[in-house]
Amino acid sequence: MKRILCFLILCFSVCFGSAYASGNEEQFDAGELIMEHISDSYDWHILTWKETHVSIPLPIILLNDGKLDVFLSNKFNHGHDCYKGYKIATKEDNPNAAGKIICVDENGVYTGKKPYDFSITKNVLSIFIVSGFIIYLVLKGASIAKKRKGKEPKGIQTFVEFFIMFIRDDIAIPSIGKDKYGKYLQYLLTAFLFIFFSNLMGLLPCFPGGANVTGNIAVTLCLAVFTFVITNFSGNKHYWKHMINMPGVPWWLKFPLPIMPVVEILGMFTKPFSLTVRLFANITAGHVIILSFLCIIFIFGQQSMVLGYGTAIIPLFFSIFMTLLEILVAFIQAYVFTLLSAIYIGMATEEEHA
Repeated sequence: MKRILCFLILCFSVCFGSAYASGNEEQFDAGELIMEHISDSYDWHILTWKETHVSIPLPIILLNDGKLDVFLSNKFNHGHDCYKGYKIATKEDNPNAAGKIICVDENGVYTGKKPYDFSITKNVLSIFIVSGFIIYLVLKGASIAKKRKGKEPKGIQTFVEFFIMFIRDDIAIPSIGKDKYGKYLQYLLTAFLFIFFSNLMGLLPCFPGGANVTGNIAVTLCLAVFTFVITNFSGNKHYWKHMINMPGVPWWLKFPLPIMPVVEILGMFTKPFSLTVRLFANITAGHVIILSFLCIIFIFGQQSMVLGYGTAIIPLFFSIFMTLLEILVAFIQAYVFTLLSAIYIGMATEEEHA
């Protein structure tokens, strides 16, 4: 625990100390800093010291009028320059496209067009890193299991088998049933591990952490759509019968006034919506709270250096406390998403009772 606390203090000191150093020249904007850290970007920011920005440039891949343009994000000079007729939009260019790549003329004026953007952003790269880490864990665990067949688990094998048995015994079998859980175990395990490790990586304030993957509603929506598709394609006759012609309901609520079928169909879409918003909102809220505590240090520091250092210990303590709490939330949110997905699949595959 002491090592974890020391590591968190060191990371917060380096990352946000650089933010303070860069903010001495101008008024510190807490809202801008928070939005910068929780939003996606075309480069991976490491630190800022005075006027020097250190970041990892990422590939920009654009398709515009049948022309493919590929280059690194440092060509934009942190969004200050134009390159090949493209620019990262600001609120002045177009409030609805702020932070996105737009087409501009030779004077840097927005032309009203936006290219098809297939760039490798910070969130996309983080997804690749988390996915690669999960693949490595599973393959390494399987390799050790084959070599130690008939022996007790060891090392990474123990770690992987713990998650497999947890998802199988505590989520898949109780929610779907012993006869049918096997077909869906791989998806449930993948969803849990991806959400869990993405949540943990997002809590690290420095590379390769810091990307707010599960705090991006597009990512959580994609995960929810996977659950939605699997659930409805797995639905049996009983599931669809219950959806359209619910037994035990007065006939006038089903046909002349199709209130219940409409309610059931709406419920079919509100399930993925709830999965999307729950995960997105909880993870984003956690990031915002942690960053807000840290921003208090710099807000007081703008008033007085002594006041900034004098009050730093309290926001820093609460930030570390919230970070440790978010580790628990990372597990809970992965568990809740996986459990609800398993319950929805179980409801769709449940056989009609005699």
